[in-house]
Amino acid sequence: MSDSFRVGLIVPSSNVTMETEIPAMLRARPDHYGETFTFHSSRMRMQSVTQEELERMDEQSEDCATLLSDARCDVLAYACLIGIMAQGPGYHEESESTLHQRTVENDADAPVVTSAGALVRALERLEAEEIALIAPYVEELTQTVIDYFESAGVDVIDYETLECPDNLEVAQLDQRNLVSIADDLDTDAADALVLSSCVQMPSLNAIQAAEDRFGLPVFSAATATTYEILDHLEVSTQVPGAGRLLSGGLNR
Repeated sequence: MSDSFRVGLIVPSSNVTMETEIPAMLRARPDHYGETFTFHSSRMRMQSVTQEELERMDEQSEDCATLLSDARCDVLAYACLIGIMAQGPGYHEESESTLHQRTVENDADAPVVTSAGALVRALERLEAEEIALIAPYVEELTQTVIDYFESAGVDVIDYETLECPDNLEVAQLDQRNLVSIADDLDTDAADALVLSSCVQMPSLNAIQAAEDRFGLPVFSAATATTYEILDHLEVSTQVPGAGRLLSGGLNR
């Protein structure tokens, strides 16, 4: 007998990567788990990755949570890391609580994870206090991400920002370049590498290659979100070839 889970995705309207990478990871799980996952999306309007658009976008997230709870999803994932971090340090906790409350009010209680909160907690789980990261954003928003991590007790010792404000263009960035970009970062003193701090910037196929190359845990916003989706469903967090976080050895 298989378990069937409904995963609700709250996504920016221009995001096209979350709905490929997260399903790919969940469907790559070993067959012996006997699970099936279906994916159900609700969208928030956003085209350009600017502070103003991100604020307007986030205001739509509560309606998305209500709509997805109509489908009785088992877990909801808000996947726009910068959409959360742009609202100020620690906002993931407020967002997750508010969106969860919308599901409760709709008699469809479901846990909610944000990609921002998932990445912060992933670093905590592996006790990563100093990190290097790659971001697709303009410099100002990347500094927002750095400030957010540092407010959570994580020092960003080196980073590369790709200065790409058009969200559709972010989805077209070539993930084959990520390992070479990371080569130029100072990772010697890092506890972990965030290969993609954005769920729209593809990175899944480079995660394991980067771990093998640098010898330290490699995360992305998408792998951290996938971990918490599985954790909230109270199933194994094993996804082959997706890095140490999803090795299956860090279950609650």
